[in-house]
Amino acid sequence: MKVFTKSMLAVISLSTASVYYAQSVKDTANTKEIEQVVLSGVADIAKDRKTPVAVSTIKEAQIIERLGNQEFPEILKTTPSIYTTKGGGGFGDGRLNIRGFDTNNTAVMINGVPVNDMEGGTVYWSNWAGLSDVTSAMQIQRGLGSSKLAIASVGGTINILTRSADKKREGNVTVGLGNDGYLKTLFSYNTGKSEKGWSSSFLMARTAGATYIDGSDFEAYNYYFAVGYQPNKKHDFQFTFTGAPQWHMQNYQSTIDTLIKYGSEDKPNRRYNSNWGYMNGDKMSQSVNYYSKPVMSLNWDWTIDEKSKLSSVLYASWGRGGGTGVLGSINKTSINNLPKTADGLIRFDDIYAWNQGQHVADFGADNKTPGQANRNNGFVRRSHVNSHDWYGFLTNFQHKINSNWNYSAGLDGRYYYGYHPGLISEFWGNSQFTETNDKNRPGGYTVTQSYKPVSSANPFAKAIKDKSQIASRNYDGEVMWLGTFGQLEYSKDNISAFLQGSISEQGFQRIDNWIVNQDILNPDGTVKIPQTVQQGQKVNTKTGFKYIFGYNAKGGVNYNINAHHNVFVNLGYYSKQPNNYSVYPNSQQVLNPKLTNEKISSAELGYGFRSSTFRANLNFYYTKWKDRFTRITNLTLKDQTDTEVKNIYANIEGVTEVHMGGELELSYKPVDFIEINGMLSVGDWHYKGNATGSLFDENNNPFIPKDGQSTKTLYIDKIKVSDAAQTTASLGLTVTPVKALNVFGTWNYYNNYYSVFDITKASTAQTKGALELPSYNLFDLGLSYTFTLNNNNKLVITGNIYNVFDTYYLSDGKSSIFTDEAPSKLRDGSNNTQKLTYDQLGYTYKGIATGNQVYFGFGRTWSASISYRF
Repeated sequence: MKVFTKSMLAVISLSTASVYYAQSVKDTANTKEIEQVVLSGVADIAKDRKTPVAVSTIKEAQIIERLGNQEFPEILKTTPSIYTTKGGGGFGDGRLNIRGFDTNNTAVMINGVPVNDMEGGTVYWSNWAGLSDVTSAMQIQRGLGSSKLAIASVGGTINILTRSADKKREGNVTVGLGNDGYLKTLFSYNTGKSEKGWSSSFLMARTAGATYIDGSDFEAYNYYFAVGYQPNKKHDFQFTFTGAPQWHMQNYQSTIDTLIKYGSEDKPNRRYNSNWGYMNGDKMSQSVNYYSKPVMSLNWDWTIDEKSKLSSVLYASWGRGGGTGVLGSINKTSINNLPKTADGLIRFDDIYAWNQGQHVADFGADNKTPGQANRNNGFVRRSHVNSHDWYGFLTNFQHKINSNWNYSAGLDGRYYYGYHPGLISEFWGNSQFTETNDKNRPGGYTVTQSYKPVSSANPFAKAIKDKSQIASRNYDGEVMWLGTFGQLEYSKDNISAFLQGSISEQGFQRIDNWIVNQDILNPDGTVKIPQTVQQGQKVNTKTGFKYIFGYNAKGGVNYNINAHHNVFVNLGYYSKQPNNYSVYPNSQQVLNPKLTNEKISSAELGYGFRSSTFRANLNFYYTKWKDRFTRITNLTLKDQTDTEVKNIYANIEGVTEVHMGGELELSYKPVDFIEINGMLSVGDWHYKGNATGSLFDENNNPFIPKDGQSTKTLYIDKIKVSDAAQTTASLGLTVTPVKALNVFGTWNYYNNYYSVFDITKASTAQTKGALELPSYNLFDLGLSYTFTLNNNNKLVITGNIYNVFDTYYLSDGKSSIFTDEAPSKLRDGSNNTQKLTYDQLGYTYKGIATGNQVYFGFGRTWSASISYRF
């Protein structure tokens, strides 16, 4: 498409559904530069030395060579200010932070379409595990980025660009292997474009095995189908349908003490998983995640004339699945506190026997209601379903005013309905479960049907199965969104600039199918029967929509000093709507009385250098995030009559975070066969100022306690923001001794990682805040070799070793206990009556109190693959 000049391509567009673009690698004086040749659409792709944002791009070849059996986000670990880990280690359970912000505040987009969950803003990578097979490139824009949409790009934007139906004619068969029984098989084929303008792509893959963690079995599929049609130069249509159904066993954090118990003092058992065991000789886990999220999209690009173009996409997603847990107890003991095997495994066979009425000596008294479980007696495994129907559209009109000016404007509409019932997935020897939590069915009812936690092969499966068999919970969430956006761009000679803004209206509604309206509940939770409501009649359980207005504005300027040097600056301000769980907090129908938008202001300054052998980017950023939703819950206080009142809460106002730092990214190619890449990012992320909130009772009325202090203060000033390394560094070396062979190694360094700290516990000025964990270094090695066969077909072999030196390291900290604090119990289970500290007891690991809950990173792992391309 030649109707737009290169200057216009600074911030505009790429196809939103099945991106229709070409990527060329330009070699100028031995310097490789990725040049995005944008052909159509609404995704906002940054262009080097044009778009004034901090950006990094990961190419398809790098994903194929180096990802292996890692988590998809881990391909970004050599990018500045990105911290990514495997989380609990289950398949697809990895997590990612950009500049200290998690995915709730980082926009993840596929071909320009936002995919962050519309209720909570999260991104579950297990839902998108198959993306690695169809990704053509990933662009990471740190900070507010260049997207015109009103999205949660506080930390940054990750735009994943998938295969196009218009790729050249080619087939691919791949087999991949890895540690712990990992096996992947893949087949794909692209037809190329016919003379009449038709093209198609197809991919099918299966991945199965286990990860490094014990009890982490999984099975995942991936399918991708795309059809393109370009009848003439004015119109281009692209249809895409893709999905990645999967199930996997999960792992939750354990204390270091527990890992030492099943390992040793110097080498805790980093493979240990407390969630699993055996039943009748087969692996069984209390925690299984299963999900299928097929996405369908239809894109139309219309070149109206030489100056105007309209790009539109309709898309839909039908998420189906959830995660399992346990309902019930045995003699008031939870499943995690029951006696385990010598290896720390759950004794599922004994649980099965106890449920059926058999005697299990160390479980206590025998079951008095064999085969009939309820919330207080016996165990069943439940599934909490988190399904949804999501429909949306995007449309973007682009117009060239003259050789220097152009503008674009568009609409963004979305509708989301989330289904959150509960089901029974295993009765574990019981024949039924009695559910009593439905206030509309006094006396409860019996559930007898179980559903395996496996994703349906049908991408259009019903979100809710038999409504009479719901257990544990039953609520829905509904979200509506409509936004409009616009952008004005200028480019002349060495200067390019943009100014953009958007406004949006977002509506939230919560539907609780078990709890009748709050205004007909007595204080003790029983149902009032006013004249308008008859006994046994089900009343309206909808809250009604709460609509919230949001907006953003941002702009930037890039100046190319000469062919080597450029500088840029950008500024932005967001008024961001809170998510559904802030509007209706604590799983209640009560509207947050102190509902307010979050305010984000950001500024960034950047410098770039380009030469024939050396490239460098240096960025400095400052982001201020105000009015972050925070609530203190479950307080028990005495009122003015000296009566204890439970469930008091406080909505804290004025919680402010400051994220600032610098980022350096380097690439050096001294000779044709050697390339060196490096990065360094140093951040200072902390809370600024203390924050205060008023007290309320569970009926949403202001509460004045006996002491008259009707507010609660959090002393959080200067406490570090937790859960991501604030200092990261990387150095990589790629050697190409012969044209077909790449040998590469990478060193990664992480420091200033602060473990999770619950700021609602910062009740005094003496609060210590977040615990700093030890720094660590990791080394990876890999190679790839391409054999070119006689018929010009290719055989590609790859191999990777991750954590080459088998380093023990803490990748995630989930609590902040200091060594001068005292545990309540000693390791032998007795009470710590002398109040000895962790330090005094010697309960430390690398200077950390062993009572902390953590995840260890994986030890040495490996992957290999062979691909035949024809």
